[in-house]
Amino acid sequence: MRRNVCYRNGAVAGALDPSSLSTHHISSSSNKPALGNIPEFVKIVEVGPRDGLQNEKQIIPTDVKVRFIEMLVSSGLTVVEATSFVSPKWIPQLADAKDVMEAIRNMGGARFPVLTPNLKGFEAAVAAGAKEVAIFASASESFSKSNINCSIEDSLRRYRDVAVAAKKLSIPVRGYISCVVGCPIEGAVAPSQVAYVAKELLDMGCFDISLGDTIGVGTPGTVVPMLEEVIDVVPTEKLAVHFHDTYGQALSNILVSLQMGVSTVDSSVSGLGGCPYAKGASGNVATEDVVYMLNGLGVKTNIDLQKLMLAGDFICKHLGRSSGSKTAVALTKAHSSCL
Repeated sequence: MRRNVCYRNGAVAGALDPSSLSTHHISSSSNKPALGNIPEFVKIVEVGPRDGLQNEKQIIPTDVKVRFIEMLVSSGLTVVEATSFVSPKWIPQLADAKDVMEAIRNMGGARFPVLTPNLKGFEAAVAAGAKEVAIFASASESFSKSNINCSIEDSLRRYRDVAVAAKKLSIPVRGYISCVVGCPIEGAVAPSQVAYVAKELLDMGCFDISLGDTIGVGTPGTVVPMLEEVIDVVPTEKLAVHFHDTYGQALSNILVSLQMGVSTVDSSVSGLGGCPYAKGASGNVATEDVVYMLNGLGVKTNIDLQKLMLAGDFICKHLGRSSGSKTAVALTKAHSSCL
C-alpha cells in the first residue's frame, strides 16, 4: 500500500502542495497546440450568494451572507452576484436583498450584480444601491412559462423595459439564458432558439450574455453546436457559460467553451445551487474545481484557491453539509493527512 509522505512544509509526496495552488500555474505551452486557442485570462463570475443559496430551505442569516461575500471577494473574485430582487413569496431565502446590499454598499474590490425579474425588481434594486443588474430569459417556451409565468416573447418585452430604464441610469445589464441545451419539460432545445434569444438580449443592450445549462444535461457534443449558432450572432467576448454539474460534464463543457473563445465562466463555490423550478437540477459547477483546472491549463484568474476554499468551508458549515467541490475535498484530505 502506498502511503503519503509529508514533508516539513506540509506538502504530500506525489501531490501538489495545496498552499501553492493559489498562485501556481503549470506550464501549458506544450499543451496549447492540442488544446486550441484557449484564453490567457478567464473572468469568473461567482454566483454562490444568489444562485447557490436561493434553493436552500434553511434561511441563512443576513450577516452570514455578508461575511460569505466578503470572503469571496478576499479570494480575488471581482464579480460576485450578491442577491436577487424577486418576490419573497417565490424565493424566501433572498427576502433580505435590501439588507444585504446595504451591508456591502461600501465593499470595494468587486462588482455586485443582482438579479431583477422585472421593472419593479429593477427599481427596488436601484433604490437599494445596485450598480449592475441581470435579467433572465429562457430558450425553452415551456420552462419560461413554468419559471417566470410568461412566454419567451412576453419576457423579452418585460426585459426591454428594464434595459431602457437601466440605460437611462447608466447601469450595466447582464443577460442570462436558461435551458440552452436541454429543458426538464421539452427535452432537447434547438441551438437556433438559443441564438434567437441571445441576439434579442444583445440588441436590448446586455453587455454580457450567460448561457446556462440549467439541468446539467449538456455534453461537448451538444454544447459545441449551440455555441456555434450563438457565436454567429453574438461576439464571443460578450458571452459567458454557466454549467450545472448534474452529469459530471461541467468541466468538459467549460473546456470546449474556452476552446471556442469564451473567456467568462459562471460558477458557485462548493458547487452550491440548483434551480428551484428545474426538477433534477443539481448544483452549479464548483468554483474551486474551475480554478484548479484553469491553474493546470496555465490560465490566469487572479484567484487565491486557498482563500476560496475557506469561503466554501464557511458557508458549508452554516448549511450543515460537506463541500460539493472535489478539489476542496481532495486538498483538504491531503492537508489533514499531514497533520
